[in-house]
Amino acid sequence: MPEDGKAGEGPWQERAPLVVSQLQHELWPIASFTNSTSSSTKSYTAAFVCLQEVLHVQLVDILAGLNNVTSSSSSNSSSSVPASGPKWAHIGVGRDDGKTKGVYSPIIYPVGIFDLLHAETVWLNPTPDRPSKGWDAGSIRILTMGVFRHKPTQRTVIATNTHLDNAGAKSRLESVGIILDKLQRAQDKWSNGTAAEPVPMFLTGDFNSLITQEAYQAMVASGYKRDLRDQVDAKSWYGNVNTFTGFQRSARLWGGGYAVLPNVFDSGVYLSDHPAVVGDVVLS
Repeated sequence: MPEDGKAGEGPWQERAPLVVSQLQHELWPIASFTNSTSSSTKSYTAAFVCLQEVLHVQLVDILAGLNNVTSSSSSNSSSSVPASGPKWAHIGVGRDDGKTKGVYSPIIYPVGIFDLLHAETVWLNPTPDRPSKGWDAGSIRILTMGVFRHKPTQRTVIATNTHLDNAGAKSRLESVGIILDKLQRAQDKWSNGTAAEPVPMFLTGDFNSLITQEAYQAMVASGYKRDLRDQVDAKSWYGNVNTFTGFQRSARLWGGGYAVLPNVFDSGVYLSDHPAVVGDVVLS
């Protein structure tokens, strides 16, 4: 979500209300539930919003919009704090310093439906505990991970979100190895080693990889994750195959329905260089 309107988007000030409006439209059933105190409206419906390339001030604006509070990001100051409730909160940090500098790959979640049990950021480089570029990467890259308890069912869910490098093929491949290792370790820890009852988990993100390229192939070959799009009958798909303006589908949702939402409307303003990808999954 470049702030200065690169890649054909308008300035963030123009796009912000459109981005928030699209999210609110997709999330209204969850928002209705979190606002209600009536047991008759209790719902098991939930949602996670996983974003990439989000600047701190953009995260502040998005969470302010979702929570219907006044944003304090107009000064472009990193000292502005993203809203944490009453409806939505986030996990994730700026990739450059582990705080607010650089872009985030945040996971936004409904606080009325999920309890946050654990959150961490993994840098995709040979030293995953601290920021730096990895291998041939053009930028610092991260994995955001959260462990949540679904309040209505008391089920545990592991949510992960990433953005692999666009410049470095070796970086993408090595990053997949780090991600797979981290997912396996999280699975072992939070399932208490019970293979018969693994904790549900998902990975979202922009792989910057076609399905024929090594990073995607390595993930598929692991047998550990499945592409949600391939689990849904093509008759149930909605929207374009492409998820990057001018390029082939590269933003992956692993996991139903599957949809790629529009990213340009009557005003001609592009919300982002990537349309949003939406997936429906069920905890069995």
